[in-house]
Amino acid sequence: MCGIVGYVGSGASVDVLMSGLSRLEYRGYDSAGVAVIDAEGGLYTRKRAGKLAVLAGDLEASPLPESHVGIGHTRWATHGGPTDVNAHPHLGDEGKLALIHNGIIENFAVLKAELVEAGYTFESETDTEVAAVLLGREYRETGDLLAAFRAVVNRFEGAFTLLAVHRDQPNLVVGARRNSPLVIGLGDGENFLGSDVAAFIEYTRSALAIGQDQIVAITPDAVEVTDFDGNVVEVEPFEVEWDASASDKGGWPSFMAKEITEQPDAVANTLRGRIAADETVVIPELDGLDELFTGINRIVVVAAGTASYAGLVGKYALEKWARIPAEVELSHEFRYRDPVIDAHTLVVSISQSGETMDTLMAVKYARENGAKTLSICNTQGATIPRESDAVVYTHAGPEVAVASTKAFVAQITAIYLLALHVARVRGTVSTEELAGFTAELRAIPEKIVTVLEQTESITQLAHWMSDSRAILFLGRHVGFPIALEGALKLKELAYIHAEGFAAGELKHGPIALIEPGQPVFVVVPSPRGSSTLHSKVVSNIQEIRARGARVIAIAEAGDAAVLPFADTVIHIPLAAPLFEPLLAVVPMQIFAMELANAKGLDVDQPRNLAKSVTVE
Repeated sequence: MCGIVGYVGSGASVDVLMSGLSRLEYRGYDSAGVAVIDAEGGLYTRKRAGKLAVLAGDLEASPLPESHVGIGHTRWATHGGPTDVNAHPHLGDEGKLALIHNGIIENFAVLKAELVEAGYTFESETDTEVAAVLLGREYRETGDLLAAFRAVVNRFEGAFTLLAVHRDQPNLVVGARRNSPLVIGLGDGENFLGSDVAAFIEYTRSALAIGQDQIVAITPDAVEVTDFDGNVVEVEPFEVEWDASASDKGGWPSFMAKEITEQPDAVANTLRGRIAADETVVIPELDGLDELFTGINRIVVVAAGTASYAGLVGKYALEKWARIPAEVELSHEFRYRDPVIDAHTLVVSISQSGETMDTLMAVKYARENGAKTLSICNTQGATIPRESDAVVYTHAGPEVAVASTKAFVAQITAIYLLALHVARVRGTVSTEELAGFTAELRAIPEKIVTVLEQTESITQLAHWMSDSRAILFLGRHVGFPIALEGALKLKELAYIHAEGFAAGELKHGPIALIEPGQPVFVVVPSPRGSSTLHSKVVSNIQEIRARGARVIAIAEAGDAAVLPFADTVIHIPLAAPLFEPLLAVVPMQIFAMELANAKGLDVDQPRNLAKSVTVE
């Protein structure tokens, strides 16, 4: 959610901070601010409600003094509305200290009451100002920002990333994290902090990811990581696999448009290095875990939003190929219902950012209760992979648009690879079958290119339907999760009512929604895979068409059976049934984006949404 940037070095801190915040805009926010310390030791802040452009305009009209150290923040409102006063940074120690915060300090009310009783006053409604005032009080007792920081973070409950500067220690930025992301960028005579590597990728690709309940102190020439008790922690650096150009629009009208077209590469990059010469799937990250995979008797996938639909698609593959019972749980429900898990359960988490709070807490719960954990993630150095027993990284590259597209197809690709890897280990598919499946996977990127060639006609369809008040989506088998995802994309981007249904549920209630002119997308399964499934979906189409529905069918090329009953047919290339979701979802992504464009909406930053949900 919130974006956080810290900098100390020889560069112009305001420029570095604003550049970092602009690359973190995808996280979602409703106000922004910076704090810097100039050469004379003066602390200056500027913060404004609204988009980053509002703050940028303010800084251009009235520049801050030249500085080489500072912190910056984009806020997604939790405690208190999105106002100038509630925006970060917040001040402590009579304006000598500035602090920014991502997360929620759950015991802030108790701490605030303590401070009010001691005579302190507050300007904002935020839990963050409580942290700033408390840190300022502690600093006045210790005269050491790092020591004061260590004392106060041990009093906080909840999830937080905190960054602070003090004008009396002008070459120091301190940060801490608990259940909220923070990474370090390593430069030459300069160092950086950020919510993720996008904050500093323009300046360095060398990074460190700090762990749970750890504190970092950066100066221009040094980085020190300790735990909350002050013990030094050794952290292994890693190299970010992409550069700054990967997170630029590159001439595209939106990040979402760019990312939709990057899906062939997202799939190809996720496959790379994981299909052996004999056409079997071997995931190097899972080397040495054969005993784990042969010892499990159940898989539980935990995820939220789009990632949960990737998990639902993956469930079919896990059960069919690996022959292990699999279920998919919403991560925010999982740990609250006392689930039955043990040492023979593998909990697979799916998260693009690797910082989704609900999913992170589900992973921790699983480990505490003896289950094995594996994460599917797109972000190096993220918390969920580090909290898991194993990780399979997708390699989709940075996804900036809030509504997920290329990360979704990469997640499906990764969970298919996992299913085939486990199937090989357990001996549940033959060598010949494995070769056929890998051939299907290898062909997917080029087939997505073919689907993308229909963008113009899908755009035209979206513009024709831009006045639609509700759109329904139907699918069977692996088409059902894709129907759910199609509906979610439309809700996220176009702000209209959309629902996805299992086509077989029609007669059990949803058919009551069908009235003349009602648009319905139908994911049609291949007649080559299961003639029974195909004929049933064609029957569903006839049922809704008889009641006046306008049918948009997504069907494989050459499927003549749907032509008499569909108003519009969007063709996808031939693929084996389990691989069709990777193709069928693309037209839905394009449609949702273009319908939103037709309505004049922001497809990259939909209202009320954040890219990474780092609070529960």
